Amino acid sequence: MTTQQIDYCIEAARTLNFSRAADNLFVSQPTFSYQIRLLEEEIGFPIFERNGKGAVLTPAGAQFVSFLTGLRQDLGRAIEQGQNFSAKYKDSISVCMMVRQALYFLPEAMKLFEESCPDVQITPVFRYENSMETFLRNDADIVFALKEQTRQVAGIEIHDLFESRIYLIAGRDDPLAGRNLITEEDLYGRTLMIGGGSPPALRSVQHRLIGSGKINCFNSADHDTTLTNVAAGRGVCLAPGFLNDHSGQFAWIPFDCPESFSCVLCTHREDQRESLKTFLGILKKLYRDAVAFPL
Repeated sequence: MTTQQIDYCIEAARTLNFSRAADNLFVSQPTFSYQIRLLEEEIGFPIFERNGKGAVLTPAGAQFVSFLTGLRQDLGRAIEQGQNFSAKYKDSISVCMMVRQALYFLPEAMKLFEESCPDVQITPVFRYENSMETFLRNDADIVFALKEQTRQVAGIEIHDLFESRIYLIAGRDDPLAGRNLITEEDLYGRTLMIGGGSPPALRSVQHRLIGSGKINCFNSADHDTTLTNVAAGRGVCLAPGFLNDHSGQFAWIPFDCPESFSCVLCTHREDQRESLKTFLGILKKLYRDAVAFPL
């Protein structure tokens, strides 16, 4: 399958007329029809049903063209990004994380890095799940992770970044929103959102609270669903501080517990680029200097 055949197929699906589609793409109608036929032979099913008035998509063809349209758009974006990169940059460093707010100081680090290494691009990569797997497949140069995720992982270097404590998330109008510290007793009689892939340290706290028998629980599929429920007044939740986007939409109040999260950056041991070391140094300094910043 060629990009030319993809373009022919998409245009034929748009016009439902091979002659008009061929004219639009400045090729002869026999050449156009031949390429469509070659494509159908390759994939093993008819995309179009021809008739005297033009052509109609088969059910399988309609599904196939929908996929091709998305593929062509992705390819176009990839080409544009490649053109932008080649025009300005000589190298690239990709940083993988589960959500944007996990590395709050990343935008500032990118600005500072560009001053010293203007020909190296920093590319954020977001994987809500399997970010470590993405990194281990060499699809990212740096990954944000919890130190517990890095145990017994070979071939990587671990760079300590910051400690993140546990916070209670509540609506701004919640009676708990004005507190400076939340204790277990403050949650008695309340509904606590749990689940959604919580890390072990957080699950430990959740189970301890639910085990008291004085706190109701409500299972939530993921963090975004949990925040939606909190905004709707259906309960409160506990979360690592590194998930705080500092938008002010919710109240994030420190929760009184010993558990915390050791947040680290991982790089591939064989990657010893000076630009990578420079970027890591900038990011670590930003967090080191943010002594009073809630994490």
